[in-house]
Amino acid sequence: MTPHFSCWAVTTGEAGTRAQALGLAESLGVPFEEKIIGLRRPWSWLPGAWCPAPLAGLDPAKDALAPPWPDLLITCGRRSTAPSIAIRKASGGKTVTVHVQNPQTRLDAFDLVLPMTHDGVSGPNAIALDTSLHRVTPERLAAGAEAWREAFASLPRPLVGVILGGRNRSYRFTEATGRALIEKLEALHAGTGAGLAITPSRRTEPEIRALFTEFARGRDRIRLYDMQGENPYFGILGLADALIVTGDSVSMLSEAISTGKPVGVVRLEGRSRRHELFLERLEAIGAARPFTGDMPERGGTATPNATATARAAVLKLMAERGFGGAI
Repeated sequence: MTPHFSCWAVTTGEAGTRAQALGLAESLGVPFEEKIIGLRRPWSWLPGAWCPAPLAGLDPAKDALAPPWPDLLITCGRRSTAPSIAIRKASGGKTVTVHVQNPQTRLDAFDLVLPMTHDGVSGPNAIALDTSLHRVTPERLAAGAEAWREAFASLPRPLVGVILGGRNRSYRFTEATGRALIEKLEALHAGTGAGLAITPSRRTEPEIRALFTEFARGRDRIRLYDMQGENPYFGILGLADALIVTGDSVSMLSEAISTGKPVGVVRLEGRSRRHELFLERLEAIGAARPFTGDMPERGGTATPNATATARAAVLKLMAERGFGGAI
């Protein structure tokens, strides 16, 4: 039965938080509104449970939050917690509030909290997830595969997708790391004859893109996205037999893992304790393994799909709150 309830997906607009909130909202199969908000100072400095009258502190240049309140409110990111708490109160508890990520405030201020396992957050209304929520679906993978099938048809099989990240607050993609990765990709081809479909991201440093441009030049077994036109990202996810992903991005790794294909991880230089816990967890459950130059192989018995887990939990909660057809 198709669920019937109104839904908002609210974030402060960062790509990572938007992708998670939208991924969950899209998975529910109900119409929803996306709202991108901003909190003015000093509201943006305060934890959600300690932030007075947060709806009065919204940036008027961004989306407004006003009644009628939705039946379900999905938020993601620390700065969206205070508006979520305020809407729950303003609706008299009728709005079911679901917060994605660690809210860094009281869990009982929400109906459901969806942190990641490495956050170390637990409670009766919290479900810890091994990967982040995402917008990868079988339909998107099939569409991506169909759109790029002809472009990749001449590449040798097995086809390995290589997804490159780049510098962030904790990690950097150095030339040494890039050259080491290229040596391992050469070894992979020598051992398996694999073709390579490589896509950088917006964060990939220009010098790293130049390094991989030189690597791909004159090699018919390699396709490298040159940052012009449509990114073949979903085509690579859909068509590749295995995936190699740099380890700087929770989102990129989560999306790759959700395909059910073997995933190899390339460590970048730098360190973040929380991110290392995430990578260690992936390896422990067999969802991804370090890339050594051999063909990535699946480990474990199941593919963690945080979006599917979150969807089931939200629909169960909505049914318990009286929204017929939610499950």
